[in-house]
Amino acid sequence: MWIIFGVIAIVATLINLYMYKAGKDYKLAMAIGLSFTALTICADYSYLTRWVKAEDWAAITDVIPGMARAFWFLTIASILLNIAPILLERMRLKL
Repeated sequence: MWIIFGVIAIVATLINLYMYKAGKDYKLAMAIGLSFTALTICADYSYLTRWVKAEDWAAITDVIPGMARAFWFLTIASILLNIAPILLERMRLKL
């Protein structure tokens, strides 16, 4: 499920950037992109709880450290890409 949410978050972010570039209202796409980023992390966390319940410590120790770094990076990238139109708009208004 987290993969589906992640793909939706990426697509919504791309739509957000496209709509900004086209001069259309991008804020709904931005909200959807950020929301699905949060849902991706929640869904992955729920997925990992199954390994904890099954006491599959080998899987946890192998996967969690790499996934934690990847999710931090991807979440920060998603936030920056989704708010980029707002920041660009503010910079343009100041000039």
